[in-house]
Amino acid sequence: MEVDSSELKIERNPTRSVKIGAVTIGDGNPIAVQSMTATHTQDVDATVGQINALVEAGADVVRVAVDSRKDAEALAEIRKQTTANISVDLQENYRLAEDVAPHVDKIRYNPGHLYHHEREKPWQEKVRFIAGIAASNDCAVRVGVNCGSVDPDKVDRYSEDDSVSPMLESALEHCEFLDSLDFTRYCVSLKDSDPQNVIEVNRRFAEQRTDVPLHLGVTEAGMPPDGIIKTRIAFEQLIGRGIGDTIRVSLTVPNNRKGEEIDAGRSIIADIAAGRVRTVVDYGLPTLNIISCPSCSRVENEAFIELAQDVKKMTEYAREHALTIAVMGCRVNGPGETDDADLGLWCAPNFVNLKRGPEEIGAFPYDEILPRLKQELDALIVEKSCQPS
Repeated sequence: MEVDSSELKIERNPTRSVKIGAVTIGDGNPIAVQSMTATHTQDVDATVGQINALVEAGADVVRVAVDSRKDAEALAEIRKQTTANISVDLQENYRLAEDVAPHVDKIRYNPGHLYHHEREKPWQEKVRFIAGIAASNDCAVRVGVNCGSVDPDKVDRYSEDDSVSPMLESALEHCEFLDSLDFTRYCVSLKDSDPQNVIEVNRRFAEQRTDVPLHLGVTEAGMPPDGIIKTRIAFEQLIGRGIGDTIRVSLTVPNNRKGEEIDAGRSIIADIAAGRVRTVVDYGLPTLNIISCPSCSRVENEAFIELAQDVKKMTEYAREHALTIAVMGCRVNGPGETDDADLGLWCAPNFVNLKRGPEEIGAFPYDEILPRLKQELDALIVEKSCQPS
């Protein structure tokens, strides 16, 4: 079900091949399309059902989040019930790699999250552990750098308005270390919610490491059609220049619509192949920008998806104002990845945290958050309208 990149009249970056179960990315192989489950991993039946539905929709790799040993135990049973190529998403506890590796085809770790567990231990020791486990269990690795959770040491070296350089330095550093371990079965992702940052950081990385396969994606792209448009902007600029070996379209959709991520990814690649591109779209237009994370198993209340949709409807009146509102579904990405938004909401099981930039405003019940958000949005619009142009 892969889109054959040989059809693209594009000179691909000469990346090395990386095997992920039955799929191989890089080295001119077809661009693989991925998605991620949104079910709770410990709900084995639901997770297996969604994995198989995504495979049926055409997913080449399906990612599952594992946050605890109970999740890891569930994954062992999930593996028995599906032949899908499974990638596991490790969060703070890197040691879970040992529990999940026998049951998956790829391990994804976030360099910025390595600082959350066993803080006194150097990150190099943790990566050495992950790479060793992966090698022993026939697993690939993805170094997943994300704009909202970059290695704090890297962030401190650059100005506040430069979010790209810390991501790039972190990725290059981890590649160099993995190479020093003679572990080369890895790919890299550098994701941001701004397509222009995604374009810049992946271009710069590809210039310096032409050999490393890249996993492309715009994180927290939001709801369709906006989320697809943002992703398309980045993919056209990158894939059109031969950059990218596997992709994920991250959309905020209900569980039964996760297959739309696969459809969108394949449609974008097919359009690029046929020359149907829309890169004249200017993402920098002075309009309202709503970003929201993709529905995944870390979401603690499925009301998050409905809330994201309600926020989009409620803020329609403000669409001509250049403001960013972020709606995040969990405590893993929410606190950090709302900092750069003008207004941010991150959802807990029973309440929604509201922020203005990095400043906490308060926590509100789900049925009270929209009026409070509107109050803050109206105040921001007035504030900005009073500023000299």
